[in-house]
Amino acid sequence: MSVQFVVPGSKSVSRPPSVAAYLVDRTFFFIAALGALIIIALVAYILWEIGGQALPAIRTSGAKFLINTGWDAQRGNFGILPQIWGTLYSSLLALAIGGFIGITIAIFLTQDFLPPRIAVIFRTLIEMLAAIPSVVFGLWGIFVVIPFVRPGANWLFEHAGFIPFFGSSLSGPGLLPAVIVLSIMILPTVAAISQDAIGLVPYKIKEAAYGMGATRWEAILKVIVPTASGGIFSALVLGFGRALGETMALAMLIGNSNQISLSLFSPANTLAALLASNFPEAAQPERQALMYAALVLLAITLVVNVFGTLILIWTSQKVAKA
Repeated sequence: MSVQFVVPGSKSVSRPPSVAAYLVDRTFFFIAALGALIIIALVAYILWEIGGQALPAIRTSGAKFLINTGWDAQRGNFGILPQIWGTLYSSLLALAIGGFIGITIAIFLTQDFLPPRIAVIFRTLIEMLAAIPSVVFGLWGIFVVIPFVRPGANWLFEHAGFIPFFGSSLSGPGLLPAVIVLSIMILPTVAAISQDAIGLVPYKIKEAAYGMGATRWEAILKVIVPTASGGIFSALVLGFGRALGETMALAMLIGNSNQISLSLFSPANTLAALLASNFPEAAQPERQALMYAALVLLAITLVVNVFGTLILIWTSQKVAKA
């Protein structure tokens, strides 16, 4: 025997959508589809414009552009291997530092380690970091970070210079100050999205972990964080993308030196810093090479995002099966 629940005053349980509701639904669908098409067209237009200006350099340099280490506009010798290395190396180091701190902050702000009022204050301060201009971070790095880390960096060079990571001294701009500032710049992105991901984990899951005898940290690290791993990984991917494209602060702090080194204290360069430093005064051949470098930076960002999306899908499927 089936039971049918009928809303008082109505003759049936469900009703067909009205004309107005149908029009609103179709209009929203059309606007969303149009917005997606506009975004795709805009990206294609950007690639077309940059690719068209970079085409002469692509024909002239070819794949050698990716493995050459020199950048000499006078002789027309262009290569971006040091910039590719500096972009990936600095971004990965910043992601390791900023990602760890951001996830830790997200855990402390969502798992009742702090009183609610203090947690709100910390959350607001972290979000305010995202509003600070890049050039301000660069100035702070020059006048605060570099003088602060220079004595310790030089001490490590004197006593542990045989280790590749400490194989040079720090006299001014270098990789370490740039990485420290870059990790702070991606911190709000990682912390904010990780907080949302952890906050969406049902409280019943945490209660079930406690009911099975788990300690507080076991429930957090073995239950809550793995359940929110999809959102946390999305935060890390977005933070990494932000680090790859950061320009002004790195141009001011990293040293703009075309060399490949593991040392944290040696000057380096990135693709974004190369574009910002050389483009204003570049002649036509160098401008074409810079457009080629911009295409490479776009390709790296695209590969990172596609790879991150694939890992996110795999992680989500794995968590759903578990």
